[in-house]
Amino acid sequence: MRFLFAILICLCACTAKAQDHPNLVLTGKGVQSMQASLGKVPLFDQTLAAVRAQVDAEMASGIAVPVPKDLAGGYTHERHKQNFFMMQKAGVLFQITGEEKYAMYIRDMLLTYSDLYPTLGKHPAERSYARGKMFWQCLNDANWLVYTSQAYDCIYDWLDEKMVKKLNTELFRPYAEYISVENPQFFNRIHNHSTWGNAAVGMIGLVMGDEELVNWALYGLDKQVPGDIVKDNDGGSIQLKGQKEAGFLAQLDHAFSPDGYYTEGPYYQRYAMYPFLIFAQGLANKKPELEILKYRDGLLIKAVDALINQTNAAGEFFPINDAQKGMSLGSRELVNAVSMAYFYGGNDPQLLSIIAGQGRVPLNDSGLAAAKAIAENKAEPYQYKSIELTDGAKGDEGAIGILRSGVLTLMMKYAKHGMGHGHFDRLGFLLYNGADEVIQDYGSARWVNIEHKDGGGYLKENTSWAKQTIAHNTLVIDKDSHFDGKVRDADETSGTPYYFSSGDDMQVVSAKELNAYEGIQMQRTMALLEIEALENPLVLDLFSVQAPEGTRYDLPLYYMGELMSSNQEFQMKNNLSPMGKESGYQHLWLEGESSIQGNAFRMTWFNQKNFYTVTSASREGDQALLTRIGANDPHFNLRRDAGLILRRTDGNTVFASLYEAHGRYSYSDEIPVNSFSSVSEVSIMHESADYVVLSFELKDGSYYLFAMSQNDAREGSRHSLQLASQKLEWTGSVYFSKRTKE
Repeated sequence: MRFLFAILICLCACTAKAQDHPNLVLTGKGVQSMQASLGKVPLFDQTLAAVRAQVDAEMASGIAVPVPKDLAGGYTHERHKQNFFMMQKAGVLFQITGEEKYAMYIRDMLLTYSDLYPTLGKHPAERSYARGKMFWQCLNDANWLVYTSQAYDCIYDWLDEKMVKKLNTELFRPYAEYISVENPQFFNRIHNHSTWGNAAVGMIGLVMGDEELVNWALYGLDKQVPGDIVKDNDGGSIQLKGQKEAGFLAQLDHAFSPDGYYTEGPYYQRYAMYPFLIFAQGLANKKPELEILKYRDGLLIKAVDALINQTNAAGEFFPINDAQKGMSLGSRELVNAVSMAYFYGGNDPQLLSIIAGQGRVPLNDSGLAAAKAIAENKAEPYQYKSIELTDGAKGDEGAIGILRSGVLTLMMKYAKHGMGHGHFDRLGFLLYNGADEVIQDYGSARWVNIEHKDGGGYLKENTSWAKQTIAHNTLVIDKDSHFDGKVRDADETSGTPYYFSSGDDMQVVSAKELNAYEGIQMQRTMALLEIEALENPLVLDLFSVQAPEGTRYDLPLYYMGELMSSNQEFQMKNNLSPMGKESGYQHLWLEGESSIQGNAFRMTWFNQKNFYTVTSASREGDQALLTRIGANDPHFNLRRDAGLILRRTDGNTVFASLYEAHGRYSYSDEIPVNSFSSVSEVSIMHESADYVVLSFELKDGSYYLFAMSQNDAREGSRHSLQLASQKLEWTGSVYFSKRTKE
């Protein structure tokens, strides 16, 4: 902490003068508060010390501004990326410490860029629909400007007028024009790319006092992009069909639901939250009349809470759509977002526990406020909720349902497609035991910024495998992906929320999909059932389909771990062959198959010291297939994960399964506990377009009925069914109870 006292001495020696900058993210008043708090707020001091050490080490290595040539992960890409991070941090250090070496570092870096930039044409890599100059795509150029504008704001008044004019006219204005008017297909649409573009142009406009740039950022360019679907280099749509509005406010209007859910999914919401919030902070400081943080009922702050709720027990985001697994609340974007949500959203003490877990704060007003509150022991545990987050600008275009009980977290997806980053996975689900995946979503086929794997971009297997329906835990009909794998068609509709309840003993989510296959209706109902005899809630899964006779169904299940046993005999395939030629089947090996005998299929697997069992009602002709990802993958781009497919040929039908998390195994003691399932029987008592009734029995002899009205979800609706020798009557859409077996 010695450097903090040196800072204080330096500050006392400095003479104060009136300044117009910083006024973007930092403000003069905020800087004074940070200076006065040095040495008194541990988490803030710890963050400042870490940033100082990082920037000092970078400065000692000298300035490098190479001619761009590489894709993501390559030297020039990573060098320019590191430069903008370091400039932003150096700007904060200059303001807090008053040490001119940080301002000089930024100045010299910017002058080097101002000499280089006019000499650059488009980036030599031709992969992107909107090639940048500094980077292979305008998106990364926008990243550079978002961060660098903050550094420029911090030294703006320190620079002489001649140098400011040079940087404004030779670097920043041309840069802003390139990623906006020269690339309207990048700037003028609804997508996370454009959010970064809008924020970049708007922020540098605020710093320079350039109202034209600010207006472009807020409202879009006069030159509108045609409403046709724009394709990115991965073949996915990146603009809503017919979308004519553009600009930052349009992003807020169209990309989020009223609940704060972002249509591209949590991985890209995390990425987009930084430009959304950092530009909003600048607008709050420079244009308070916009009341941007109150826009759409405080949408941006609400979106942070929605994003936190889309995580498992380790704070890792659900890997739906194009997501890299492992991305978490510890990301730099969320470090800024959660502190901002605390500072501007009413000082919710639950957010402080998230911030404390992040282990650092942004070096600004919100970070200081959060760090002070943590030091004052105001933090409370964050209460993760069972919640349905609607999708669509009006909240009427599908949703995701999240059920939490004990250690289990279940998420079912029936939202919009997610534009170019969406996957064909309507009514898919994933399941966690704490932080451990039990039933996984594959996520994306990409190694972000790892040059070995196609320059760090999306691999071709992202389209041929990860996006296809068979790669997800949802129903595939006639070996064809939902919407025939066409993004345009998928973007036009969404799933239909049917029922959501989060009671103490029973939590239920149910939704319909009426458009994925022509003339076929699908409905999935999932529940977490609290049963006293079981150590964890029992997961119930009913997948009901209305389809013509002779329809071929595949219901995949991507379980994590090692197969322990099954009540069926599998024929092992010694000569592996792909399971098909397209729609993702070309990437699946068939390792074993079984014609299911009896009335139920059971399989137990082991993962992370726990046992899991799926028990599914079956009928004559059903098959169970053991699969392995990796066929037709010559560069070994895909994980070799195992899967199970339940296959059936039928007309109207119901797939009914129970998932049980049970027992444990001690490696040190070599003792298994409760390694066998408690479920002894499961059967479908009734199935029709209107009702499904499932019964199951546990080994202790207890017997349960679960009934679902599939076309009347009204709270007070009354239902009656004759089941063999007993009549079942209930009120409301769902019935669940312990019963006497007939």
